[in-house]
Amino acid sequence: MATFDELTALALALPGTHQEETWEQVTFRVGRKIFAMGRPETGEATVKAAPAEQAELVAAAPGVFSVAPYTGRFGWVRVRLAGLEAAELGELLTDAWRSVTPKRVVREHGG
Repeated sequence: MATFDELTALALALPGTHQEETWEQVTFRVGRKIFAMGRPETGEATVKAAPAEQAELVAAAPGVFSVAPYTGRFGWVRVRLAGLEAAELGELLTDAWRSVTPKRVVREHGG
């Protein structure tokens, strides 16, 4: 069962990532590009994904994943953190991080 504290630690462990509060949410970014966000008190987060990945996640675990409001049309998924193990959350965040990080940086860090 993952927590928002684990989400924060996993996101900030990714190279070039920083945390910024925007829209009354904690956002995790590389430069200005957001790859995950949420409010600690909700037990949920929204994570960037490709539309095809979003469809797979929602179909596989509809109790954990759902189409994110507002950004869902771009592939973002809402994640119920208690439904994931920290390792699964880490994989999801790493994929999201790769999608916004310059390719050179991803290569430099073994991605």
